[in-house]
Amino acid sequence: MDLNLFNHKDAEEKELLKEVLKESLETEEDLMRTYLITAERIHEDEELKERLENFAEGNAKRTKQLIDEINEIEE
Repeated sequence: MDLNLFNHKDAEEKELLKEVLKESLETEEDLMRTYLITAERIHEDEELKERLENFAEGNAKRTKQLIDEINEIEE
């Protein structure tokens, strides 16, 4: 019986982790869009525009990592 409880608990923890990762994924995607939209609107400060694009690139990398982690949990 303890083994079944452990497996159930493990499944619950995986589901909670997956939910946290999905919420983080949404946040990263929102930030990425915000940075890109803001960068597109900047015309007078190329340095700031480039920094915002770099932020978006960092979000894209984290987004990919989060997707990979979610897929790993689902397997």
